[in-house]
Amino acid sequence: MPNHLIQAGILGVGSFLPERILTNKELEETVDTTDQWIKSRTGIRERRIAEPEMSTSDLALLASRKALENAGIGPEELDLIILTTCSKDMIIPAGACLVQQGLGASKAGAFDLEAGCTGFIYGLTIATQFIATGAMKHILVIGAENLSKVVNWEDRNTCVLFGDGAGAVVVGQVNANEGVLATNLSAEGSGWQHLYIPAGGSKMPADPVTVEKKLHYVHMNGKEVFRYAVRVMEEESLKLVKAANLELSDIDLLIPHQANNRIIEHAAKKLGLSMDKVVVNLDRYGNTSSASIPIALAEAVESGRVKAGDNIVMVAFGAGLTSGGVVLKWRER
Repeated sequence: MPNHLIQAGILGVGSFLPERILTNKELEETVDTTDQWIKSRTGIRERRIAEPEMSTSDLALLASRKALENAGIGPEELDLIILTTCSKDMIIPAGACLVQQGLGASKAGAFDLEAGCTGFIYGLTIATQFIATGAMKHILVIGAENLSKVVNWEDRNTCVLFGDGAGAVVVGQVNANEGVLATNLSAEGSGWQHLYIPAGGSKMPADPVTVEKKLHYVHMNGKEVFRYAVRVMEEESLKLVKAANLELSDIDLLIPHQANNRIIEHAAKKLGLSMDKVVVNLDRYGNTSSASIPIALAEAVESGRVKAGDNIVMVAFGAGLTSGGVVLKWRER
């Protein structure tokens, strides 16, 4: 182990979105809602839906291949794969192991991490520590979700919100003045009941009654989650900027969790950021949970919106209730 910490950063990004687009207009035909209601309350116009045979690990694998290519890293160079998701293929094994097999990353360890929509931030924070201590050289962090398979399509309060997709990053050593500048992870477990899937685990194993009562789908107290999100998005961002020894005026780009446009606009206003400094794609993809930030990051990089030296704040909230963020300075290529 080195006698000094190694600077960790993102070496490459990639994302994958299913081809199938489900618009608000289509939802009007199946649930009691309207396009105008959805757009006014959330900002969402459409979302992507994975094919029935496509699993979460399939989405993760496709995004991972792009991230590795973008980083110029071969799968055999990976030391660890972290898959963050709340819609995994099955209880065991970890979906990360299926990604490892698919990539042919024979030297990599692999595990899943579940922290709701904040999962990618948790995963990126963990990866940063392994790189910083010199324990590992290259880590793949993936946020992937197949939420269309765990929402009740008769519940207008939840089915209009979520979409499927995956984003991935390769984490490794960068120059001393680049990469991850600060991270923060938080949780308020007292609010767990505001966003959860009741059945399917050891607390309420699957049986005919749980299936009949639709207890294997997402249940959400939207008002409480909204209240929590508005508060923590601002709090986390301010903590991160201070921890990174930056001023709010130093922020070049804010990449928030893509859940609700009103939450994003509120956070930007509180931070004194114009919306041209905020990445927003939820109008096209909906809430892709732990995949939302890496998808948004990959799109921003690929479109040229991210430049070398930019200070980027990524902040999220999710089931748990959890929240957290990362500040990083984008590296020279």
